[in-house]
Amino acid sequence: MSWWKRILAGDDDAPAPRRLDYLNEGLALERQGDFEGALTSYQLALRDQPNDVKILQYIAIALSRTARYEEAIRHYRRALELQADLPGAHYGLAFLLLRRGDTTRAAEHLRAFLARPPRDGEMARWVDHARTRLAELEAETPAGEPA
Repeated sequence: MSWWKRILAGDDDAPAPRRLDYLNEGLALERQGDFEGALTSYQLALRDQPNDVKILQYIAIALSRTARYEEAIRHYRRALELQADLPGAHYGLAFLLLRRGDTTRAAEHLRAFLARPPRDGEMARWVDHARTRLAELEAETPAGEPA
């Protein structure tokens, strides 16, 4: 096929351009400690899949690591709007709310996390941490008031 015909009609034999895998790129950048680069990649992945709760959670984690807590809270909340039983979003949101001093809502999210905790052996320490923190919150709360 001539170059002129390719320009006007396109080359049917040419391979289709491949989309970049922004999510895996973001994960790789995050492992290298480049959280800003990871956020950019995650945002591009979210542009392609705006309702992907996994991407929303990765963005929230990276935002937390860059001390952008309010933005992270918004992303966790958006993930929970899409899928109310996401244990990771409940866990992350609970600890961001604790940082903010909102113990009542933090306790609610810890309870939601513990209602359906991950069964993965690697997650046991996070489940234990959530149980411990929730018990501390409940012990701090005067009788008759929700934690």
